[in-house]
Amino acid sequence: MTQAPAMPRRTDRRHDREIIALALPAFGSLVAEPLFVMADSAVIGHLGTPQLAGLGIAAALLTTAVSVFVFLAYATTAAVARRVGAGDLPAAIRQGMDGIWLALLLGAAVIATVLPTAPWLVEAFGASGTAAPYATTYLRISALGIPAMLVVLAATGVLRGLQDTRTPLHVAIGGFSVNAALNIGLVYGAGLGIAGSAWGTVIAQCGMAAVYLAVVVRGARRHGASLRPDAAGIRASAQAGVPLLVRTLSLRAVLMIATAVAARLGDAEVAAHQIVLTLWSLLAFALDAIAIAGQAIIGRYLGAGDRDGAKAACRRMVQWGIAAGLVLGVLVALARPLFIPLFTSDPAVEGPLLATLLVVAVTQPVSGIVFILDGVLMGAGDGPYLAWAMVVTLALFAPAALAVPALGGGLVALWGAMALMMTVRLLTLWLRTRSGRWIVTGASR
Repeated sequence: MTQAPAMPRRTDRRHDREIIALALPAFGSLVAEPLFVMADSAVIGHLGTPQLAGLGIAAALLTTAVSVFVFLAYATTAAVARRVGAGDLPAAIRQGMDGIWLALLLGAAVIATVLPTAPWLVEAFGASGTAAPYATTYLRISALGIPAMLVVLAATGVLRGLQDTRTPLHVAIGGFSVNAALNIGLVYGAGLGIAGSAWGTVIAQCGMAAVYLAVVVRGARRHGASLRPDAAGIRASAQAGVPLLVRTLSLRAVLMIATAVAARLGDAEVAAHQIVLTLWSLLAFALDAIAIAGQAIIGRYLGAGDRDGAKAACRRMVQWGIAAGLVLGVLVALARPLFIPLFTSDPAVEGPLLATLLVVAVTQPVSGIVFILDGVLMGAGDGPYLAWAMVVTLALFAPAALAVPALGGGLVALWGAMALMMTVRLLTLWLRTRSGRWIVTGASR
């Protein structure tokens, strides 16, 4: 009788080891893209304000274009992990190659769209007359690297599905280092200005894609998997990605509405909002790393037909999400007075920022559960439900956020609407997880 609890404790420790092994490297690779932008900003910032403004506009457009296709990583992770769990590595790699071929096709389509429309896109984004030429130059050159960026997303999904998050971390570190060196060399050494920074980023992204492809090709040859494009497989990958695309667009709409509302509240409020959003995004990286571990682990269990294992892993990861949310929330609440001076010394910004950060701190445990359950359902391939749930969340958030200025609310009220958004997500995801309908076993859903 006294030894009865030993089995659950051993199971929890096994899940803990898996989560840590996957989540820590995943967190490192997640911050790679922001580091690319930071490196570009640091180098271009010394060229002048118009150049830096142009980079800001072009980077925002590029980030949006790439983030829309993040389903290439998420859907591929789930599909590959299922086949790994089923013990069919050749099929797992074949599934991954379908995602990579889809990434190349989508990348070509984006290039064909961005190159001729770059000046219009920059103008539509509100670029000034002095910044617009630099933004257009950077956007057109960097667009050439979009296929490589999308291949990186898809190949990252392949390796995550194979339960490997260390290789993406190593590639991300290498890519960041090369990007920083090329930026300095091409911008100042070669005198190419902002164009040199863009070319440096393109070269670094292509190098990262080449490394990923070499790893995947080596795995395919080892296991006898075909590398040729398969129309049916590519079509299946695209169909699996559509619901996740809807989810991502709905989430982007939430963030865009929040920023638009903050802009209507005044300059001080929108400045404070941008700082809060930056911190919120950083916290999201930490929570998303655990969610990525969830995608890989849940997919593997379901592929192996282990319903109980999937449930136990889900339960343990939720506990991790709650714990991580509590820790992050306490850190944000305590560090507010130290954090704010790093970004502003304007009293008009400090006031709303101090109170809004407290809202962010309080909602971190909710965010922790939301990110984990999101990852669990992605790993289960439950994309259609995730799309529906996010559309419902957007429909409830939009009127609440848009009502803030009309009701005389400030930034705290706006982030109260953001807290409502996260609560709705928690409710929809919890109901789905509790129902058990996401548990579909087998090599494919």
